[in-house]
Amino acid sequence: MKPRHQRFLLIALGVSALAIAGMFVLNAFQSNLVFFFTPTQVFQGEAPKERAFRVGGMVKEGSLVKDGENILFVVTDFAHEVPVKYKGLLPDLFKEGKGVVAQGKLSDNKLFAASEVLAKHDENYMPPEAQHALDQAAAAKAAQSVKPGN
Repeated sequence: MKPRHQRFLLIALGVSALAIAGMFVLNAFQSNLVFFFTPTQVFQGEAPKERAFRVGGMVKEGSLVKDGENILFVVTDFAHEVPVKYKGLLPDLFKEGKGVVAQGKLSDNKLFAASEVLAKHDENYMPPEAQHALDQAAAAKAAQSVKPGN
């Protein structure tokens, strides 16, 4: 084999190895990517059916039901609600009427099975996506309640 062909073969093998390595990196990145959705987006069917995602909003007042480690609560953006079930210990800052982000999967009966629950860490912080969704829901609710009279 001529040196020219050997160089070509080495270059082709190097490019192939880089392409395969790139595929593995992109596949790992895609499988670990978790998107955030609001209860309204979940209600509208925008959330993935078979993949894990995060749902965030406020814990609805009076919705928290504890049965040992099994916990049920409702996440709301004041326009729509998502029932959440979780098994484990809740964060200390988790309370009704406070912000929450839950990560998990949506089951066929529209029940969100959470694998992780994150509570808002202080009174001033809320993820920008969650704050924007809550503002939009409040504006939509206000627009529906103020209808012009005939």
